[in-house]
Amino acid sequence: MTIFNGVSRRQFITAVAAASGSALVPENLLAGPPQDPVLNTLQKEGKEVSHEKVPWKVRPFPMRQVRLGDGPCRDAMEANRKFLHSLPPDRLLHTFRINAGLPSSAEPFGGWEKPDCELRGHYVGGHYLSACALMYASTGDEVLKTNASTVVAELAKCQTALKSGYLSAFPVEFFDRLRERQKVWAPFYTIHKIMAGLLDMYVYCGNEQALDMVEKMAGWTAGYTQSLSYEHMQRVLGTEYGGMAETLSNLYAVTGKEPYLELAQRFDKKQFFDPLAAHRDELKGLHVNTHIPQVIAAARYYELTGNKRYHDIAEYFWDEVVSERSYCTGGTSNGESWNTEPGKLAAELSTNTTECCCAYNMMKLTRHLFGWSADARLMDYYERLVFNHRLGTINPEDGTMMYYLPLATGYWKTFGPPFDAMWCCTGTGSEEYGKLTDTIYFHGDDSLYVNLYIASKLEWPEKGFELRQETRFPEQEATTLTISANHPVQLAINVRIPYWAVGGSVKINGTPLPAFASPSSYLTLNRVWKTGDRIELSLPMGIHIHAMPDDETLQAVMYGPLVLAGRFDAVTKQMQYGDYEPRPTDPAKVADIVADRGKPTAWIGPGAKQPLTFETVGQSQPVTMIPLYKVIHERYAVYWRVKSKNA
Repeated sequence: MTIFNGVSRRQFITAVAAASGSALVPENLLAGPPQDPVLNTLQKEGKEVSHEKVPWKVRPFPMRQVRLGDGPCRDAMEANRKFLHSLPPDRLLHTFRINAGLPSSAEPFGGWEKPDCELRGHYVGGHYLSACALMYASTGDEVLKTNASTVVAELAKCQTALKSGYLSAFPVEFFDRLRERQKVWAPFYTIHKIMAGLLDMYVYCGNEQALDMVEKMAGWTAGYTQSLSYEHMQRVLGTEYGGMAETLSNLYAVTGKEPYLELAQRFDKKQFFDPLAAHRDELKGLHVNTHIPQVIAAARYYELTGNKRYHDIAEYFWDEVVSERSYCTGGTSNGESWNTEPGKLAAELSTNTTECCCAYNMMKLTRHLFGWSADARLMDYYERLVFNHRLGTINPEDGTMMYYLPLATGYWKTFGPPFDAMWCCTGTGSEEYGKLTDTIYFHGDDSLYVNLYIASKLEWPEKGFELRQETRFPEQEATTLTISANHPVQLAINVRIPYWAVGGSVKINGTPLPAFASPSSYLTLNRVWKTGDRIELSLPMGIHIHAMPDDETLQAVMYGPLVLAGRFDAVTKQMQYGDYEPRPTDPAKVADIVADRGKPTAWIGPGAKQPLTFETVGQSQPVTMIPLYKVIHERYAVYWRVKSKNA
């Protein structure tokens, strides 16, 4: 009989079943929603109790305390909000009701939510709930909270009809196929999304019914896995299972019920974790988005247990993916996989490079590592993903999402039809654009970290302190931070000096400071702050080259953190909708670049009198270059074949 930390499988499942049997959240749980998994606490004898064994060195602010100002991030958020408002609850619930034997006459969604798609339920019962909860935290949108709460209440009826705690839009027999290792499309992946959506509805909206439901699903999961030997469970983990371990860990964090943490560890995949723990890159051939969520779970498990093995897994994995397996955008994967040895990327450019889900999950992982260390280099990478792989992969006109961000030359962006895609990347996109407020600012006990230059307002009621960030970044190479305080407050304000900054300067209340900080670090401004104090930060941006690690003649151009794209002719709406990627047989021809080896950026010059517009210089084919995120309806090129005029 397999033992888990001294508990037999039989004892383990009995404990989990008992834990999941409570009808509602105990009265001693924190009254208000804690607003971030790493901040979850319980109330015990009038005191807050946290289950974090390794608390973050710096912590995010609850999203309800940060609001976006005008700029590209708010534009993306509003496009997503419009999309979420367009989704009728009855259509969202249709396949769940049918699976539970309940009547429904609603029109089902298409794509990955079609009634015959084996992944059905992952968006409508999972991502949608997470996205609405996150959007409510970020904006206070009561309509979305009400709609999502309606979906939760109706899903509860489906769970009751299905009995045993199981909840899904597909029959439980899919798990029989999984147990027998027959072909089936990722049932635990979908269960994870539903559990995560319900848990987010508790964490961000205070919906206690949702917590009760996710506990019942955890009880069902324990019942399913307890009959499997360790070796059998490892075979089951050969089928994509999403972030099951992360969500179960977070469930432990908000309830304090130990069996959930034990259950989370059942989803450790030895074949994947062991090489990472030994600092070996054996990622070649792996499906990327199957595995990043497993590393997020490892990070979460480290925080809740203190087991350094999980810390080492997460840190080594992040270093390897970012330094050896990522493109200029910060994105990773080609055809959803890592196909090469480390650092071999030049032959990997295609119409289906850089799946959007991978960017979403690498951003989640990066937040954990930053919380441990407050290392500015982590935020350099995070910023790269925000401005190159999140902005620009949502259609500002209708809020539809991309699946891949193609990096092959001469192609274009494609978006899923509004109700007939519901891809995994539609789901992670719906979540990402609902939580663009979650990383702009972090804090310690007496310190504030300004991580991202995004127009926004921060409220810190515990300090009686507010900060307004006014900027048009990236069109403006500067930001202004204005302070309001109920009373003077001693605080270390740390402003990030990015890797790309070409010098820079800072003023406090109009007076220049004689000192600055080096790139990829924080400039600490420690003083007593009062209402009206202003910090003016200048961060000049410059052109620099990002070459392929295995072919220096294959180059992308960056301006500050922004990937620049050559913009070509427009494509039709028909070409832009419906497919994961553009047709691989239909690229535009793009001429090679001729450059002076001693002056590698001399072939790019300022464009017309418009911000962030550049032109090629001295080339056979004049090309206008703008930030990749601004290219929506045109063909483009990111990587250029550069020939030396000195050759």
